[in-house]
Amino acid sequence: MFPAKLARLAPRLGLGVEEIGPGAWLVRKRTSDVVSRALVPRSRVGTLVYHPRRTRKNISTVQRHLGDFMLEEQVSAILRELRINCVLDVGANVGQFGRTLRRAGYQGRIASFEPLEEFATKLRARAAQDHDWHVHEYALGDEDTTAEINATPGASLSSLLPASEFGKEWSHKLEKSVKEEITIRRLDGVLDEVLTGIDEPRLYLKLDTQGYDLLAFRGGGDRVKELLAMQSEVSCLPIYEGMPQLEEQIGEYRAAGFDIAGLFPVSMHRPTLRVLEFDAVLVRQEAFSASRA
Repeated sequence: MFPAKLARLAPRLGLGVEEIGPGAWLVRKRTSDVVSRALVPRSRVGTLVYHPRRTRKNISTVQRHLGDFMLEEQVSAILRELRINCVLDVGANVGQFGRTLRRAGYQGRIASFEPLEEFATKLRARAAQDHDWHVHEYALGDEDTTAEINATPGASLSSLLPASEFGKEWSHKLEKSVKEEITIRRLDGVLDEVLTGIDEPRLYLKLDTQGYDLLAFRGGGDRVKELLAMQSEVSCLPIYEGMPQLEEQIGEYRAAGFDIAGLFPVSMHRPTLRVLEFDAVLVRQEAFSASRA
């Protein structure tokens, strides 16, 4: 049902209301080209008011904000449906993803992996008052080793891969990276330690490693079978040299038993409106079947 207060106001404001799905309505102002869309997930009300011409002019920004909203809602739904009790936050930066999880009501364990001291210090401070938010100061990859990362101070663009010429053109911050030595571990070698104290782990893996997601995933070995769902940044236009592309990444995730639940734009190349990266959310079909049963 459309919220009663808004329903009473709609006729006086010259608004038309069209239901576009459970808990979501399209609200149009009949006398102009301004459109208001009201999305009402659970008990929260989020309202987007936009002007079509201005929206088209700034389409990449609008698309990203809408994508962020829908990504948060979908991940929250998956965590609830699958009764996830441990989220592996790989490439945690300063804890933005963990904070989003807590804001959305997730109460299980968060295991955040962040190898750069600049960000890990802020991450530790953010997690300090949260008894089940654990910080691991190393990266995940396909072998246990040390390596030099191309650190971009103050930005979430640090990568173990060098920036491509296209990447440097897209963001000049990538031209200012500095080398920092970090530790890399395999997920299958640290997972038991990470899960200490959880009797029946139900795992969600989030990867955001600036081109290193596939190697971090491979480091899970046979233990990726324990993951019920995951998300990964998949690349369409490489901003780092040698980074795998969308087709290769999705192909390997599907071969491991995952299917796509959603694709959400992360960044765009504004001059050409091409998407650089998507956040891909993937689930195991059998995990949902067992959950619903």
